[in-house]
Amino acid sequence: MEFKQGDWVRIEKNGTVYEGRVMPSMEGYITIKMKSGYNAGFSIDKVRITLLENNGENANGGRNGGKGCKTGGEKLPGAGKKLPKIAILSTGGTIASKIDYRTGAVTSQFTADDILAAIPELKEIADFKGRVISSILSENMDSDSWQNLAKAVVEEIEAGADGVIVTHGTDTMMYSAAALSFMIETPVPIVLVGSQRSADRPSSDNAMNAICAARVAISEIAEVVVVMHGTTSDDFCEIHRGTKVRKLHTSRRDAFKSVNSLPVGTVDYSTGEIKTFIDYTRRGEKALKFKPGMEPKCALVKFTPGADPAVLDYYISNGYRGLVVEGTGLGHISTKWIPLLRKATDAKMPVIVTSQCLNGRICDRVYDTGRDMLKAGAIEGEDTLPETALVKLMWVLGQTDDFEKAADMLREDLSGEITECTLK
Repeated sequence: MEFKQGDWVRIEKNGTVYEGRVMPSMEGYITIKMKSGYNAGFSIDKVRITLLENNGENANGGRNGGKGCKTGGEKLPGAGKKLPKIAILSTGGTIASKIDYRTGAVTSQFTADDILAAIPELKEIADFKGRVISSILSENMDSDSWQNLAKAVVEEIEAGADGVIVTHGTDTMMYSAAALSFMIETPVPIVLVGSQRSADRPSSDNAMNAICAARVAISEIAEVVVVMHGTTSDDFCEIHRGTKVRKLHTSRRDAFKSVNSLPVGTVDYSTGEIKTFIDYTRRGEKALKFKPGMEPKCALVKFTPGADPAVLDYYISNGYRGLVVEGTGLGHISTKWIPLLRKATDAKMPVIVTSQCLNGRICDRVYDTGRDMLKAGAIEGEDTLPETALVKLMWVLGQTDDFEKAADMLREDLSGEITECTLK
């Protein structure tokens, strides 16, 4: 029989039936993408092939809306109800992608229609509008990207959005979440969401994460938060404060965890119920304020045993305006580094000290080295995560050129980045 790329076919081999979309195939073979997300290849002369759908049309000539799609005059879920207005802003990443079954490639997907067609459950939650801010890998985000994103978020809130969802690549999502946390005081939820696994994989987390993010976007949690899988199962998502979250695994679906804090809460995937565990800012509690400004010439330096203190001199000599030093344990560096630390602070360069341990709070008053660091002008980062400290430093130096004022701001809890009591 004749078939072409994009057709939906049934293949029978040795009593087993397979169905899928025809992908680019070698001569004499047929490769299909099955509903499970897996590919299967067959020798044409060893199987029976039945055409079910001609590249998006039924074999009898009618259109096929596909699983979960609404066609013709069917009433969409939620029609007739007044739904909250949610803006979805895309920056790229795995979640903003889909499979082109004609080629088998993962391609950019973002329009609101695309997302609603792929995840029809969203139509029951809110009225969505979509906007592409960027289409880049998250490692290519920078301070300009954060400011452009923050500006777009503020514009959507000013236009009447009841909540904002930002789709984002997972690798640097915690940096962007921190940046939005410092730049925006928000009266509505701002939810960052991503996907660890692309839509072509049976274990993709994109749909569940997006649905849970939508639930949070219409909730009372008026903060910048990250919503991702809470476990490796499809049971619930966790809601993490934007300044206390970190990606702790390269590929697991539950890679994101709150550090030195409980999550703000959880979203039950099956019921949509939200449970909260800590205090949070409620919807309408704060007026919208936008405080842009980011100083890009800041750096995060990790201390390692035997490391040459000249690394600090590099940043001092090349016009950097601030440093975060990731020290050991309670926040320590070698005594050989202390004179360079003093040189930096004498040059009016704030230096924040955090810990490589992540969990726990630094204290440079226990050992002599720590006391010497404080005398040299180091600022204790308390239990702030190193990457959050870096973003905070960039934002503070984008607000003021006054060294003492900047130092005072860096010691304050500005957006939930410093907790009163670190969990044991």
